[in-house]
Amino acid sequence: MTQATQSQQRGILMTDAALRHVLSLREKVGKDLCLRVGVRQGGCSGMSYMMDFEDPNNIRESDEVYDYEGFKVVCDPKSLLYLYGLMLDYSDALIGGGFQFTNPNANQTCGCGKSFSS
Repeated sequence: MTQATQSQQRGILMTDAALRHVLSLREKVGKDLCLRVGVRQGGCSGMSYMMDFEDPNNIRESDEVYDYEGFKVVCDPKSLLYLYGLMLDYSDALIGGGFQFTNPNANQTCGCGKSFSS
């Protein structure tokens, strides 16, 4: 069994601010974890974004893996159909702060920005 495909061309993009924040969160957890990004049914617009830290040992052969200077962002192939080209950003603004998803595949996005339809 081969390791998951490591792409130099990134299907999931992260701004420097998002990467810094994710690395800071990972440091607080105190474990060497990767970030899994995906979609699931639900949310105000039909599909919602999901992301969570995951043990790198759980990376599946079919997953796409994007390397950010040693930090891995992982996405399953089904989610990638909806997320390819996604830009993940982070803002610490008091109003409207947090992670923002800019998805070129979304036809509609809800007001909260956490769900979409394609």
